[in-house]
Amino acid sequence: MTDSPEQKETAEKGDGSAKTTTRGRSSFPYYLLIMLFLLLVMWGWQAINSANQTEVEYSFFQTQLNAGNVKAASMKGLKLEGQWKNVETAQKGMQETIDDLNQGVEKESEKRKVPDLADRFVTNVPPLEDESILRRLEQNGVKYGSANEDMSIMLLQSMIYLLPFILIMGFLFFAMRRSSDPMGSGGMFGNFTKSQAKRFTPSETQTTFDDVAGMDHAKQELQEVVEFLKEPSKFQRLGAEIPKGVLLMGPPGTGKTLVARAVAGEAGVPFYSINGSEFIQMFVGVGASRVRDMFKTAKESAPCILFIDEIDAVGRVRGAGVGGGHDEREQTLNQILSEMDGFESNAAVIVVAATNRPDVLDPALLRPGRFDRHVAVDRPSREGRVGILKVHARKVKLSENVKLEEVANGSIGFSGAELKNLVNEAALHAAREGKTEVEMEDFDSARDKIMMGVPREDVMNEKERRMTAYHEAGHAILGWKLPEVDPVHKVTIVPRGRALGVTQFVPEEERFHMGETRLRQQLAMMLGGRTAEKMIFDEYSAGAEDDLKRSSQIARRMVSAWGMSDKIGPVAYRDSDEHPFLGKEMHEQRKYSDQTAALIDQEMRAVMLQAEGLARTTLDENRDVLEQLVLALMENEIVDRDQLEQIMGPRQSLDEESLPPMAESSDS
Repeated sequence: MTDSPEQKETAEKGDGSAKTTTRGRSSFPYYLLIMLFLLLVMWGWQAINSANQTEVEYSFFQTQLNAGNVKAASMKGLKLEGQWKNVETAQKGMQETIDDLNQGVEKESEKRKVPDLADRFVTNVPPLEDESILRRLEQNGVKYGSANEDMSIMLLQSMIYLLPFILIMGFLFFAMRRSSDPMGSGGMFGNFTKSQAKRFTPSETQTTFDDVAGMDHAKQELQEVVEFLKEPSKFQRLGAEIPKGVLLMGPPGTGKTLVARAVAGEAGVPFYSINGSEFIQMFVGVGASRVRDMFKTAKESAPCILFIDEIDAVGRVRGAGVGGGHDEREQTLNQILSEMDGFESNAAVIVVAATNRPDVLDPALLRPGRFDRHVAVDRPSREGRVGILKVHARKVKLSENVKLEEVANGSIGFSGAELKNLVNEAALHAAREGKTEVEMEDFDSARDKIMMGVPREDVMNEKERRMTAYHEAGHAILGWKLPEVDPVHKVTIVPRGRALGVTQFVPEEERFHMGETRLRQQLAMMLGGRTAEKMIFDEYSAGAEDDLKRSSQIARRMVSAWGMSDKIGPVAYRDSDEHPFLGKEMHEQRKYSDQTAALIDQEMRAVMLQAEGLARTTLDENRDVLEQLVLALMENEIVDRDQLEQIMGPRQSLDEESLPPMAESSDS
């Protein structure tokens, strides 16, 4: 972030007042250093005095006193300090005392060591001896007296106790002197309230529209923003105004941040990037201060692009929640609304935001004048996937047998981030195999890893393997014989991810519409595994839990949301998807009676039973094929599409001639 003009003006001043202020601010650290130096000197003096004394036991002192080896002594409370007449005599007496104590001690480690005595000694006097000791000293001709506590020691102890308070008060005094406004840019909390947006200059922003593939619609919408930033007079001559805000909406991993950086790279303007969660702090008002600072800096660098990623973290509906809204988040949102379309103009500052939850954003954020252009960034089409694969494969050494068009055909539904991961996983697989080039089989292995999971090393017994084989064979036969279901690409009973076996379906074409026939055949395919288990083993297994869960969700939506039941009729009884913490009441989650709910459950059960009947009929008609496929799975564990075609014959394709003819329009 750049410095504000006020900061620059203050930094450029060179008059005497500024110098005086600088000296005043920098003098406190010197005072603190002097204070610490004095404390160290006093501590060192005390350490030297303590090193010249040896602490001895009172009994040893009495022995030396009776022997006449004490020269002088002084009392400090119950502590007696003194000086030996002859240190060697005292050392010899200490040796004899230790030798007496060590008699009978066999272990060398338990024997007491003889300390080296200094010229002076100190010992603790028992409370009952403090009066009699003076008479004994006088009787032995020892010079004695009383001494007050050393002032240096007292001062040192006092300074140690007061040091934390002195440091805290000094820090507060020094910080508050920096600015009359502690929350301002130069105050003690200035950095806390400053914007956390990261700036990328045009030289750093190398991303252009050439690096963005598969988003032709989004690039076309954003091309006007680029032209406005390059040549604003072209639009201003006709009285046109460029949108102040552009909202990028789409699933995760589709390249919303990438296309935003490409806009800045194409326009050649500064690019500020920040995440929506960086505004929210524990203190109310900090987020609004950061928004003000961010827009202020952006205006100083105009024309520029301000990118807010995950704006739903701060832009959710105000007043939402069972107990009310979040005050800090709502104040931050109010400040964003004011900055984008308030009294002050933000010309040449384009705000680009990204989210994958546009349904939870506040309506005031989406109205014209703020984010008035909504750009959908969806998953890429086939041509888009080919372009994305070419972009990410630039630095990868590909073999001649790699055809990115075939890779794109087998990755329908992949986002841009998933395609990037696919290329990277293929390169990693080739490196693990010791290859010099990435081949087509590396892409197949990478796709299997992404779609089916990593193979596990679990060892199943024979019954579990056979049950898993029949389960996956049931899925495969239903997927092969029913034309509306996506074709089967591979079947395996090798445990992958969380599943004991996997049947992989790879669509041959992109579908944008789903009819009732396709949905019913899809349900039959999902129930094919448990149906095959019941036919062979006369029991159901727990391995069909996920199949039942997904098929039940589809059946309920068919009945209650899509009107695919004659008894329910063309009425939507779909349960509300609105979350109560987004401002929706809990009692509004269901808007139909209990009788209707019971009817929905009955129709849902009927749809599931019809699908199970279709699965059973299809498997009965292909019982021999089922046994052959299970035998192949038990032998090889993996059956690919070519082997499936050898076992079950050519796959039945969708007969477009059976579709009803279109009505001819009559000329009036």
